[in-house]
Amino acid sequence: MNIAANGASCPYRMDLTASDVHGEHDVLRSRGAGALVELPGEVRAWAVTDPALIRWITTHPQVSRSARLHWPAYVAGAVPDDWPLRNFADATNALSSHGAEHRRLRAPLADWFSRRRVSALDAHIQETAGHLLDQLGTADPHEVVDLRARFAWVVPLAVLNTILGVPDELADALRTAVDGSFTTSDTAAALAARADLHRLLGEVVAIRRARPGEDLTSDLITACDAGTLTPQELTDSLLMIIAAAHETTVNLLGSGIASLLTHPRQLALLRAGAHPWEEAVEEILRHEAPVSSLPMRYAMADLDHPLLQTPIREGELILLAFGAAGRDPGQHEDPGAFDITREAHDHLAFGHGTHFCLGARVARRTGALALELLFERFPRLALAVPVEELESLPSFISNGPRALPALLYGAARP
Repeated sequence: MNIAANGASCPYRMDLTASDVHGEHDVLRSRGAGALVELPGEVRAWAVTDPALIRWITTHPQVSRSARLHWPAYVAGAVPDDWPLRNFADATNALSSHGAEHRRLRAPLADWFSRRRVSALDAHIQETAGHLLDQLGTADPHEVVDLRARFAWVVPLAVLNTILGVPDELADALRTAVDGSFTTSDTAAALAARADLHRLLGEVVAIRRARPGEDLTSDLITACDAGTLTPQELTDSLLMIIAAAHETTVNLLGSGIASLLTHPRQLALLRAGAHPWEEAVEEILRHEAPVSSLPMRYAMADLDHPLLQTPIREGELILLAFGAAGRDPGQHEDPGAFDITREAHDHLAFGHGTHFCLGARVARRTGALALELLFERFPRLALAVPVEELESLPSFISNGPRALPALLYGAARP
């Protein structure tokens, strides 16, 4: 497939393995606030790195999230079934909709991520994290443990399973499917994982239909039975919640653990109570946005802005680089430095405008509580390898460490 931007040439080819996401953002930034890029399948898009331009685009009435309505190539059937990013276009949920349809699909979800609902999760988050830390505490003092696999990954999923009403017997399989569905470096693996994810969510819906509970899935089934959601919209809404609330929190925790272990003075300030853990979370989100770049938006008309060297034409694709915005040198002094004491941690890690991430409150609260409990329980926690040896996720979308090998008690026995 070669779906080119109108009149554009010489696109920057995105690194699908994300071997140096911040270096890539620097390259994109050097090409202007909006740079032409090539995505998988030779699809061209405008990658936007400037935070002011991102805010403008995310609130512009002529910018859509709906491929079904506003991407000409998709409407014409020119996008192959095996295009690696097709799931973002195919989904029928609040993330991939526009206008009145977006409001309809978002409405039944909003209450479950309200301040009241999230505050009520505190005890569950603490209990879940505490149980995992108890399990970690039984490890041999010299054992290297993967904190991503055994902590950062598990805490958010347990919280999300409670919200969604996922039965215990499906939790492990769902976890495996979610983990593989965000890769952009292995198309076949990603497509297989997404197929598993859809199948498992179908099982969750079937179980909750037979045994309704006080959970989001049961509420969405009720909405579906009332005719306000289609069965496809129900399943795709669950898929969106997993992406919005789980993947972001896993990467927030993973990047947060790595950053704090490699900045001991910052960690000491938190342990001493000089700064709240919520401030650390905001700096983690700025410094290592859990979602580096998010596909896709579609221009419904020609878009021109003083920051754009070339107007974005109607029908062209837009990729918003939220991770680049957090390190914008025009907005932050020494943007590459990790510093929880900054006066402002301005970032766009959860997006902006009407599509602001529904799971933001859950991610923030889970991050603050889980990080505090981890470092309180293991005060001598240390990475088992130099931070430079940590591998990133092979995705230009999802940003975080692939594994976190750590020593719970440092170099010495407790």
